[in-house]
Amino acid sequence: MKKTVLFQCVMVAAILSSVPGLYAAELSGPVAEAKLSVELPADPNAPLVQIAILLDTSGSMEGLIDQARAELWSIVNEFLFAERGDRRPEIQVALYEYGNTGLKAESGWIRQIVPLTTDLDKISEELFALNTNGGDEYCGWVIKDAMEKLQWSQSPDDLKVIFIAGNEPFTQGPVDYRQSCKAAVAKGILVNTIHCGSEQEGLGGQWKNGAVIADGRYLNIDQNHQIVHVAAPQDKDIAELGVRLNATYIPYGQQGHAAQERQAMQDNNASHASPQAVIQRTVTKSSQNYMNAGWDLVDAVKGNRMNLKDVKDEDLPKDMRGMNAEQRANYVNAKAKERTELQARVQKLNEQRNKYVASETAKQQQSKTLGSAVQQAIREQAQKKNYTFKPSDNPTDPNQAVTSK
Repeated sequence: MKKTVLFQCVMVAAILSSVPGLYAAELSGPVAEAKLSVELPADPNAPLVQIAILLDTSGSMEGLIDQARAELWSIVNEFLFAERGDRRPEIQVALYEYGNTGLKAESGWIRQIVPLTTDLDKISEELFALNTNGGDEYCGWVIKDAMEKLQWSQSPDDLKVIFIAGNEPFTQGPVDYRQSCKAAVAKGILVNTIHCGSEQEGLGGQWKNGAVIADGRYLNIDQNHQIVHVAAPQDKDIAELGVRLNATYIPYGQQGHAAQERQAMQDNNASHASPQAVIQRTVTKSSQNYMNAGWDLVDAVKGNRMNLKDVKDEDLPKDMRGMNAEQRANYVNAKAKERTELQARVQKLNEQRNKYVASETAKQQQSKTLGSAVQQAIREQAQKKNYTFKPSDNPTDPNQAVTSK
């Protein structure tokens, strides 16, 4: 077995540039300045999983931020084969930072970075933009802010969880953490606490007490532990398929091109974060959890969320302008078919990879990281909401055909 914590970034960079003409220019663009808003309303019939991640960004938390960057995709992939009844959930993620003196003192050194969203590329983009700075870490205040200001589901059947990670005592600040945790659980929001340090330090700092009050889990991690990647024979093929998936997206509207740039940039960011991030991001892109209906025509028309004939000609990419209704439908259908085939290949390779990695990791003891802590807690909590986790014989949902009518 070949283990490494340093990914073959050169190999991934070669993959990113090996497909002729594919996003060669986009990787250098200032995507963060686009201020994108490219999300369509959620599917009202899908069960919801809402996850708010509250990260301590004080000076000692660089390792925690690196883990979040590397493990976002593995967290989302925990729900790859989750179902409630016969429906797959929609995954929404929100992101907060706290404890950073670069923020405003009057707001408790707290910032809502991204509200609850299905736009996972936006979450990734913002994680890579985070910086750390010393400060006071007000856990009670940031929990209260997330509980009150995020658009939480009103359904008692939906899974609503907060994960707060940090290393200073949970008791800091003018807002009593006990009141915040009690108010959260009263709204059906579980609070899981992740102490970055030893278990005993976390217990002394009341991190466990916060979780107990809010029906959550208390976990402790080593925030400076580097993500260990078990190299598998399937890795190169999965990474290459991830890049090829990008070519199946059809940007539309004023912000379509900028969103497509951001997609390519997050591939690039993943390649620098960790080898695991590249693989897990590609697996996410092969699933129903990676939805870009706000800027991609294939996702937009999937499930009849948009009528293709209603899209203005000037909002289409250049190679689609002037097409009649039938030509548009044929073009989108071809991209949808290609995407479904690529997604199925990724899922098959990932199934093989998981078996290989499981056999290798069973031989060694793994240190807990942010991603593994979140995965451990959230699966247990989802099962209490009647979610089941089982592999599917048809791992990707076929894209619905577009008609020209």
